[in-house]
Amino acid sequence: MDTTRSRPPRILVTGASIAGPTLAWGLARSGFDVVLLERSPRQRATGQNIDVRGLGREVLRRMGVEDTVRQNLTGEQGTRYVDERGRVYAQIPREEGRDGPTAELEVLRGTFARILVDLAEPSVDLRYGDFVTGVAQDADGVDVEFDSGSRERFDALLVAEGRSSRTRRLLFGPETTLRDFGVSITYGTLERTAADADWWDWFTATGGRVASVRPDNLGTVRASLSFESEPQGFEALPVLSQLDLLRARFRGAGWQTERILDGFAANPDEFYTQRMEQVVVSSWHRGRVALLGDAAWGSGPTGMGTTLALVAAHVLAGELHRTYADGGEHPGPAFARYESLLRRYADSAQGLPPGGARLLHPSSRAGVRGVQTVHRLAATRPLRGLAERTLLTSARSVPRLDEYPTLRAEPARV
Repeated sequence: MDTTRSRPPRILVTGASIAGPTLAWGLARSGFDVVLLERSPRQRATGQNIDVRGLGREVLRRMGVEDTVRQNLTGEQGTRYVDERGRVYAQIPREEGRDGPTAELEVLRGTFARILVDLAEPSVDLRYGDFVTGVAQDADGVDVEFDSGSRERFDALLVAEGRSSRTRRLLFGPETTLRDFGVSITYGTLERTAADADWWDWFTATGGRVASVRPDNLGTVRASLSFESEPQGFEALPVLSQLDLLRARFRGAGWQTERILDGFAANPDEFYTQRMEQVVVSSWHRGRVALLGDAAWGSGPTGMGTTLALVAAHVLAGELHRTYADGGEHPGPAFARYESLLRRYADSAQGLPPGGARLLHPSSRAGVRGVQTVHRLAATRPLRGLAERTLLTSARSVPRLDEYPTLRAEPARV
């Protein structure tokens, strides 16, 4: 950082899940004055399994928390594909050094976010229970209004919120397109039974329906139900209405669908829904404001969202430090380099092929048999590598991470 400045640049980061605390930690390490804002009144502990792949593991190593994450893995041993009676017809075990359907690093979202927030908290101003309601920029800074009624001035505003980001809608509405994939997804937590295994069990039914259960390391089971649907507002309905519609939609599907529905109803606080759609923003930055993470490119469970969030936060923090250390007075050059480095990477990792989500939700028995055949072939060792490269969402145009010497920490237990 330029030591001739009267004060360090003041940065507001909104969103305290994955990208937000990673970015806040990196900026604080680089000498910035950082406020990390989370709309929820407390740290969110809920959420499903997420995985860290590829460059994401390198970011964790640089942050010094890879060992901590490994100590908190869900214990998932691999992925199994089952029929309506629960019989396993194909399986892909988890392997060290490989990222199949079950990645090498599988961790609960709430646990992972807590690790990252704990790392950042000592060096940032962490605030809960407030959100941005107004933004006004000028040549020298950003004035931000908050729901609490306060107003503060910053050198930059960095939006690391979710796919439905309120701040993005406020500032980047005309530049944002939502690309719908025709699938609704519901998630919840079930009580674990003696019959549950440490595998991700995946069931494909007729009628465009898919169900899955997977282990966690808290003594419960994480479950999902997804179904082909038009965007008709299911996600905005009250929870009880959603559960009623789910029961009607999954009636007679087989396997554990009734158990999953009962578990959702028994734990409504853990239940949530998500539309599978991709956020496409024509530019991730304007003036002194920039987007990252799901607010910029989110598209649901592609397997790369967490990795992209980590890499983007690392690169953006490094580029901002580089700009201001070189005497810059405006974050624009750092924003431009950040987007240039990551745009193709994010597009390739979060985009799905046309019809890809619907192909996973076949309507007919013939369609289900076709999906089962693909699963069987993908699980064979000779074809496993090819299947991982072609059937799983994977990143292309992977950037080379610069060293960013300020973004290093000695390995430590958080």
